[in-house]
Amino acid sequence: MKPLFSAAAASLLVGCSTLPPPPIAGSDPSDPATRIPIARYSSVVAGTADHRPVGPKPWVDQNRGVTSKQMEGM
Repeated sequence: MKPLFSAAAASLLVGCSTLPPPPIAGSDPSDPATRIPIARYSSVVAGTADHRPVGPKPWVDQNRGVTSKQMEGM
């Protein structure tokens, strides 16, 4: 039982004693010379449409907008 406990304790200590690897993508965040992109303000509601209820439109105009053109001779 002691060898198993010793092996587990050793593997935990080894894992805590090494430094983490450098970042894989991008620049190192601990480097003070790293360039940082400028944060720009953008409105939360920019580009939204107004969806308030409106009154009904005349049904004749609505029907004309969706029907096909009349065939000639009919």
